[in-house]
Formats: sequence, C-alpha cells, structure tokens
Amino acid sequence: MSEHKSALFVQPGVAANHDGMQSTKRRKFVKKKKQQLDYEAAVADILQGDKIRLAKAITLLESANREHKVLGQELLKRLLPHTGKSIRIGITGVPGAGKSTFIETFGKMLCDQGHKVAVLAIDPSSSITGGSILGDKTRMEELSREKNAFIRPSPSAGTLGGVHRKTRETMLLCEAAGYDVILIETVGVGQSETAVRNMVDFFLLLVLTGAGDELQGMKKGIMELADAILVHKADGENLRNAKKTAMEYRQILHLLQPATPGWTTKTLFASSYDKTGFEFIFDTIREFKRQGLENHVWNERRNLQTTEWFRTMILDHLVDDFYNKPGNKQTVASLEQDILNGSLTVAQGIEQLFARTKDE
Repeated sequence: MSEHKSALFVQPGVAANHDGMQSTKRRKFVKKKKQQLDYEAAVADILQGDKIRLAKAITLLESANREHKVLGQELLKRLLPHTGKSIRIGITGVPGAGKSTFIETFGKMLCDQGHKVAVLAIDPSSSITGGSILGDKTRMEELSREKNAFIRPSPSAGTLGGVHRKTRETMLLCEAAGYDVILIETVGVGQSETAVRNMVDFFLLLVLTGAGDELQGMKKGIMELADAILVHKADGENLRNAKKTAMEYRQILHLLQPATPGWTTKTLFASSYDKTGFEFIFDTIREFKRQGLENHVWNERRNLQTTEWFRTMILDHLVDDFYNKPGNKQTVASLEQDILNGSLTVAQGIEQLFARTKDE
C-alpha cells in the first residue's frame, strides 16, 4: 500500500475566501477536467474505497468556487443511493475529557473488528480564528495508519451552518465509500453540540470524575442531548471515583428529558489507557440502533434531520442572496445607525429595509 493510500493522507478543508486552487495553471487543469470528468469512474472509485478520489470529492464540495461546487454536488447526487448505511456517532466532551484519545482507541478497536471508520470534526470556532484543527487530528497517529480508517478535519473557515453543511456532505461521501461507522467530533463549544446532534444517530458525552464539581459548569441542555454519558479515564486509583461519578450522573438523568424517545440515557465508564469498557460502549450503540429500528425512531430521526437540513440551507441561501445584492449591506448599516440613535424602532427598521429593497 502506497503512502497516499493510507488514512494519514488528510486533505484540509478549503477556506471560504479561497477558490480552492493554488495557481492559474491548476485552475485551467480543473476546468479542463470539468468538461471531461468521468462521473462513472469517479463513482466506481469511491464505491471501491479509493481514499484519494474520496478526498478530492470532499475538496470539491468544500470549495468556494462555483464550478467546483457543481461538480461536487452532481457527484454527490450520483452517490446518494449508496449512503445511509453507517452508524453515525457524535462525540463531545468537557475540556480535558480526552476526546481525541478516546476516538483513537475506539476507532482502532472498531477497525480490528472489521469495521471501516471515518473520523470527521466540526469546528465552528475556526471561522473566528481562521485556524486549522489538522494538528489535533494528526495526534491520532495509530488510527491514521489503519487502512480502514479515514480522518478528515472540518473546513478551516465559514459559519456554523456552512461547516454543518460540509460535514454532512462529507459524511455522505464517506458512507458511499464503505465507512460503516462515522465518528463526528465537536471541537468548538456552544452551538456545535446542537449542530452535531442534528446530524448523528447516537450522541455521546465524555466527562471526567467529580460529577458534582463538573455539573456546576455544564449546561443542562448539553446533557439532554446525550444518548450516553461516558466517564472517561476510569483507570488506576481513579476507577472507584469513575464508578461513583457514573452513578451520580445516572441519578441526575432521571430528572431530565431523554434525548431519544423510547431510550433511557446510559451512563458508562471506560479507560483509553487500559483499553477497557470500549466493547460495552459499542454494544450499547448497537442496542440503541436495534431499539430505534424496532420502534421506527431511527428512520424518523434521519428523515427529520434531512428536512431540517434542507430548511436551514434555504435560510442560509436567502441570507447570502440578500447581502450579495448591491446596496443591501449599506442600507442595513444605515438603518442600524438610525436604530442605535433612537430615531427608529427595530420593527420600523425592518419595514423600511424591505420597503427599500423591494423598490430597487
């Protein structure tokens, strides 16, 4: 197996202010390829698990270049019949909970069992800093060397909605490439948990020992998103505390609304250092799927997520379309100043804004 066929071959996302190419010569090459693109060959390669072709397809979808988007969307449409067969698992955690270590250990166990694992990340904070999470992903050195693993960082810029869209589309391409377990990690904080919850089947929250202290800084809403709460780093002298913490969370969860109808949120503990507890985690997820399929919650959730995604994309498109029209940004800025000066109420400002834009 060549170096570029390994999962270590990770292509970073394309920034929103970049056309996805590095030179004029490269742009001409892509245009030429656009006219001669063999979709059947591309689809066949991805279905056979070709990581290079998969990475290039993801890059097309992430690109801000309109021509690349058209290519990527057409390819995605042709692959849609081959998607939806994975278990989609969202993973979040309190600071210091060891998400990357957990994902590497969990992913390696799944690969050893014959699964194909894709690790994706959603990082809305990068839209502010412009930074990349590639360094964080390459810390999963052992998992990145697995032939049945694929690690992909999120785009390096863009709104939360934009990152959400690109992560969803990347997930679909990975499913078409045969990855039957998709792990989506939240790297940012706040709204990213809700964004990931809205694109996965099972949502796992990683915590540490000392539930009492930890809960002081944890929002109730995040706990209500979880289908399981995992006390991580349950090893050595910390094992007893981990079991105690799991019991404390179990008591607290009785007071909260469950994340999934018909499912009781589980409390688990595991150690990436000792590699213990991971079999039970995946058994729990499989039982969750079995119950979900039996009571139809599994498919209902996926259908609801797809329709919500569509509606969110409509809103995103309307906002982009509005601000891209000449003069609208200046009109908004002018009305904002009038509102701040007290010469207009917010409702009056909205009325004037749309009256002006309608007349133009």
